[in-house]
Amino acid sequence: MQTRDERILDLGVIRWSEYVKENETLVTEFVLMGLTDRAELQLPLFLVFLVIYLITMLGNLGLIALIWKDPHLHTPMYLFLGSLAFADACTSSSVTPKMLMNFLSNNHMISIYDCMAQFYFFSSSATTECFLLVVMAYDRYVAICNPLLYQMVMSKSLCIQLIGVSYVISFLHSMIHITLLFRLTFCRSNIIQYFYCEILQLFKISCTDPTMNILLVLIASALIQIFTFMTIIVSYTCVLFAILKKKSEKGRSKAFSTCSAHLLSVSLFYGTLFFMYVRPGSGPGENQDKMYSLFYTIIIPLLNPFIYSLRNKEVTGALRRIMNR
Repeated sequence: MQTRDERILDLGVIRWSEYVKENETLVTEFVLMGLTDRAELQLPLFLVFLVIYLITMLGNLGLIALIWKDPHLHTPMYLFLGSLAFADACTSSSVTPKMLMNFLSNNHMISIYDCMAQFYFFSSSATTECFLLVVMAYDRYVAICNPLLYQMVMSKSLCIQLIGVSYVISFLHSMIHITLLFRLTFCRSNIIQYFYCEILQLFKISCTDPTMNILLVLIASALIQIFTFMTIIVSYTCVLFAILKKKSEKGRSKAFSTCSAHLLSVSLFYGTLFFMYVRPGSGPGENQDKMYSLFYTIIIPLLNPFIYSLRNKEVTGALRRIMNR
């Protein structure tokens, strides 16, 4: 017969062995399944996304260099545009290189720390883009609705402060998500049915109840996206009324051209973000979610420099001057 103390000791040993066994199975690496598991599509997809990535980096970094080199573009509008190009380059670089490696490799593993870092940099740059689009809308509002006060209101120091605040809020927002992600454990599965470490996919394979995390994503996404989107809409509504009052046909055409480019970028960016993060789980399916993610992580950073540049005579003029030199 065992004594009471011996039975307690044996029970403690059993529970400790179960604890050790459970912790030995905790996931420290994930498998990114990518866009498709069809082997014959891996090389074609690699080539397609490699070309997209190179054009994205050339377009965004080239636009930054052009704004930096040409004194005619040293204005608040182009300072914000250069910051947006940098955010787009960061968004694409946080996702695309790892995806390209996985197209050519049989090993799709990513460590939990690399996974968290990938999501952090993606989330920071995407959130920064939300606030930069607001700042750009405000800049257009002041330029068109109060042109005589533009130089006084949009001073260089204010522009730098607005950009700095956009980045600081974005870094803090992403850090909150990362901090709460580290409270989760992963032991059921290490397979992420995605091409990057997307936060909602991590919740699906968590052994810990992710309700708190999901609630934070919903609240933060709704607050940031709806607030910034509504601010942009209000700004451009005021701009539209101001444009319609202009007597100069040339001035009206130029203002419409600039604002339509901004609105096109806003529509593409927010449209896909709303479906992913403001209404998670209500979409048509996982493949559809991948298409939304593909759009705001890879396609929009590719399109933005061309949306803002091709119809902008000042940018095309600066490009001609640089090429002539």
